[in-house]
Amino acid sequence: MQRSDRVGDEIQKVVADLIQNEIKDPRLPPMVSVVEVRASRDLSHAHIYISVLGTEQQKKDCAAALKSAAGFIRREVARRVRLRVSPELHFVVDESIERGIRMSRLIDEAMEGITPDDSDS
Repeated sequence: MQRSDRVGDEIQKVVADLIQNEIKDPRLPPMVSVVEVRASRDLSHAHIYISVLGTEQQKKDCAAALKSAAGFIRREVARRVRLRVSPELHFVVDESIERGIRMSRLIDEAMEGITPDDSDS
């Protein structure tokens, strides 16, 4: 495992803790999770993938709240992970979990229409 991957995992833990326990912005919906963090090899940038279960407006509000708290989050990441240079944070709203839920629902609906006798032919 590369150093950037290990640092990304640590950043993920810190950012998740900050979102759940420290950032008190009312624009953050209750169902926000940090899906993944991809740090560049030189650790100068970190893309933080956030999953938000909610409406499109809630996703936009969440992105705005995280962008406004980016300075605080960056300072805390540098302090807690003990990095010489704190990476620039880029927040990305990740749609993959919602797509998976939607696909699962579509598969379930399609399977309801198939009876056991249909599979024999």
